[in-house]
Amino acid sequence: MARPHLSFEFFPPHSPAANMRLWSSVERLAPLGPDFVSVTYGAGGTTRDRTRAAIATIKERARLQVAAHLTCVDATRSETLDVARGFRRMGVKRIVALRGDPPKGADRFVAHPDGYGSAAELVEGLMRDGDYDITVAAYPEVHPEAASVSADIDNLKRKFDAGAQRAICQFCFETDTFLRFRDACADAGIAQPILPGILPVENFAKMQGFAARCGAGIPEWMKAAFGNAQTEAEAKLLAVAIAAEQATDMMEAGVDHLHFYTLNDPDLTWDICAALGLEANDMQAVAGGAA
Repeated sequence: MARPHLSFEFFPPHSPAANMRLWSSVERLAPLGPDFVSVTYGAGGTTRDRTRAAIATIKERARLQVAAHLTCVDATRSETLDVARGFRRMGVKRIVALRGDPPKGADRFVAHPDGYGSAAELVEGLMRDGDYDITVAAYPEVHPEAASVSADIDNLKRKFDAGAQRAICQFCFETDTFLRFRDACADAGIAQPILPGILPVENFAKMQGFAARCGAGIPEWMKAAFGNAQTEAEAKLLAVAIAAEQATDMMEAGVDHLHFYTLNDPDLTWDICAALGLEANDMQAVAGGAA
């Protein structure tokens, strides 16, 4: 099999210690030569300054291509585009355009009266505003608010029709689920790349909370496997084995790009890539070396 393209997602740090953890994550994973890394963005710009700082650090010190997350939550169209323009002034034209989750304490998304009401509207606005490379989100197990599978795919198609170049999928643990979704997208006339999202299970209990919020299913075999893990070391080995097997199955099915949700913990992602036989690029510079 050909070496897959890679991308990694990080989130902005909330403390000096978390900042060190972020940089350690970037420093560890950069030698794997990702096509890009993405940095998340809190609802209503709640992490705006930290997101910008994280992007600047990654871009300047690791010299990686960075994709900045951008949401519609609690912001006018003008405010949202101002954030995107700020990223562009930093030399970041890659945007992960998202509607965004409801703010903390709210049970559903309500668009700002002067804001974008959907990711498709945000993509359209970005495309009118400038020369952006836009990624959007996709949901192999259906977005929790979607009326049906077909309605969810129709919504994804609207995002592509508005100008998005690719989609990154929410994580799922059954390869067949992703492959069926990919085929359904193709049947709906979507030709743009659909990248699978892989979540290394750092903490099973915490992951269950993530899965519940985004509508991702956890297979019974997986619950049993982690339930039988006696130590943290066993759980880590299990997490690596599960993700590596999933990635291998995807590559055998023709997937050529893997997107990892790192949770700012590089070790699991590194070990998974090592299990896949992906070697670090010795020429990749980190911490100020030549690109």
